[in-house]
Amino acid sequence: MVRLLRPLQRAFLVVNRWFMVPALKAGLGRLIGNPCTGHLMVLATHGRNTGQLREAPLGYVILDGAVYCVAGYGRTTPWYRNLCADPAVDVTLPDRTFHGMAEPVEDPAEWLRAYRALVSSFGMIGRAIVEDVSKLDDVTLIERHRSLPVVRIRPKDPNGTIVSGPWDPGGNGWVAANAATLSIGAMVWYLFRRHEARRLTGQLRRGPQRGLQEAL
Repeated sequence: MVRLLRPLQRAFLVVNRWFMVPALKAGLGRLIGNPCTGHLMVLATHGRNTGQLREAPLGYVILDGAVYCVAGYGRTTPWYRNLCADPAVDVTLPDRTFHGMAEPVEDPAEWLRAYRALVSSFGMIGRAIVEDVSKLDDVTLIERHRSLPVVRIRPKDPNGTIVSGPWDPGGNGWVAANAATLSIGAMVWYLFRRHEARRLTGQLRRGPQRGLQEAL
């Protein structure tokens, strides 16, 4: 698994850069997020060496007016190292964006609460990969997972807070989004089948005419 970690990380970077980030920034997070796959945001940091904008899709939760996320590759995670050098970040949620200030969570109680909420929001697929932390007591959870930094992001505006909406973890916006997607898919399938039926009917009608022309 250790040997596979770096290739997997590189593969995720390619997929994230060329597919997930553009899709989420285009507003498709409303269609992507659900309790099965989890919910995603885009975190934009500034490269600690280049100063260039770096964007990463991440799972998140909203607690007490702040956004929380976790560095899945530990303290060497590139975006985590970037925000430690420059805490000014931009966050793109499924239905809004904001400028924020990021800070690693140091308090164990806050880390536990946020981390449990994060794993719960990752969806069935994410929980299967990470671990079902609901079965672990606090001491065991800290021993096994404390090396993964949790980050708190608050709006730059001192009076600003982030309120959880229908498209965020715990919301029910995904129900309407998936219903609309299924309806559109069903309509496209119906039109396709209708087109195919007309095409086949036209071929059957032309068949006898071609046979008659050949006989003459």
